[in-house]
Amino acid sequence: MTPLTNTTFDEIKVGQSATMSRTLSQMDIEVLAYTSGDADAYDLEKGQSVKEVTSTEAVAAQAFFGHLLNRRLPGHGTTIVAANFELRGRLSIGDTVSATITVKEKRTEGALVVFECQCINQKGEKVATGLATVVAPKHRVTYADLAMPEVIFRRTDVFARLIENCQHLQPVKTAVVHPCDQDSLVGPIEAARRKLILPVLVGPETKIRATAEAANVDLGGIEIIPTEHSHAAAEKAVAMARSGEVEALMKGSLHTDELMAAVVHSATGLRTSRRISHVFVLDVPAYPRMLLISDAAINIAPDLKAKVDIVQNAIDLARVLGIELPRVAILSAVETVNPEIPSTLDAAALCKMAQRGQITGGLLDGPLAFDNAISELAAKTKKIASEVAGKTDVLIAPDIEAGNMLAKQLQYLAGADAAGIVLGARVPIVLTSRADTVRTRLASTAVLVRVARANERSVKRHDDKRF
Repeated sequence: MTPLTNTTFDEIKVGQSATMSRTLSQMDIEVLAYTSGDADAYDLEKGQSVKEVTSTEAVAAQAFFGHLLNRRLPGHGTTIVAANFELRGRLSIGDTVSATITVKEKRTEGALVVFECQCINQKGEKVATGLATVVAPKHRVTYADLAMPEVIFRRTDVFARLIENCQHLQPVKTAVVHPCDQDSLVGPIEAARRKLILPVLVGPETKIRATAEAANVDLGGIEIIPTEHSHAAAEKAVAMARSGEVEALMKGSLHTDELMAAVVHSATGLRTSRRISHVFVLDVPAYPRMLLISDAAINIAPDLKAKVDIVQNAIDLARVLGIELPRVAILSAVETVNPEIPSTLDAAALCKMAQRGQITGGLLDGPLAFDNAISELAAKTKKIASEVAGKTDVLIAPDIEAGNMLAKQLQYLAGADAAGIVLGARVPIVLTSRADTVRTRLASTAVLVRVARANERSVKRHDDKRF
């Protein structure tokens, strides 16, 4: 770090100035917006948009001018006693902002210095102007410059947007299978309160009502389909989905294998021509976009044929969630094809199949190691020229072990929130976990709503592209 020396009151001269420039990244804008309250964030508790009066530009001006005064001129030992800025423009990602402070006046009494402040963009347009008054330091000090830290911040509230974007959609009639503990019952009831779903509770009625009473949950107006036990609940819910009585399924307190056994049954289940697969939808604080991972929950060691459907299911989901042309990274341990690593061969084959139109709707690249898939810098360092590397929307794991560990590492080490959905059946299926928060349960339900309504539109067009 470069050493800096402050400028004392006696050394300061009228007309003296200091300037800093910065090209604003997405992170800069989002941090400034969050700090100012100008982010139009979706309030999950109140279910409404919240926007404060203080703007992103005001916070940016204070940040730039404050940095110059405290770190450059006068520097260490400065006390800002007054500041008044007028905002004249807007800031956007990619703007190069130059902030300048110029000494306008010195006042011996109190060692006060008045600075004229101006912030302009790359077009020379004034974004903010004003005056700042400081008490200048009396003694010289040498100090280290501050390097810009790598901030880890929730860059985009994926789940808030998912839930908000379902407000205009009709609730989805959903069979909640064996909701016999508090977590599996409260989630769908909360989703119903937010008008995401119309729940139908399938399972032992006595247990369901006892759970509701213990959790202080009102079941008034909610349909209950009584069954003897969890196995019967799974079969009944699948039968209801098969007959069209419900549009989706949601796992309750039974084991995943128990529900999925009924779903995949060859005679009475919900199979389609597509392979059934699971997709995690993640909101990773350190990543600037929604991230999908598949398959981390159902297909243990998928072969190439199964991976084709896994990839297509994930692409279709990404498109439903608003990603127009999903970038899909086929993961392996390395980024080169190695005959001794089968996943690299599968990756190469999948990419060629996409080129030949056997997989549609996305951009594929692989094999890619995780760092190359996620980091543009890592891809550049390894000289990987790719439209996908570093800008990935969808990660395809080589097997369930890699996918599951990857998703959970992002959750527990990187603070990611993870929603999940099962695709490839006649109806979308949410597999909740006891570790899920109400927020992630709601997000999974929002994904379910988007998929169910997309399937409904496909059926109405008679193209039967459900997934």
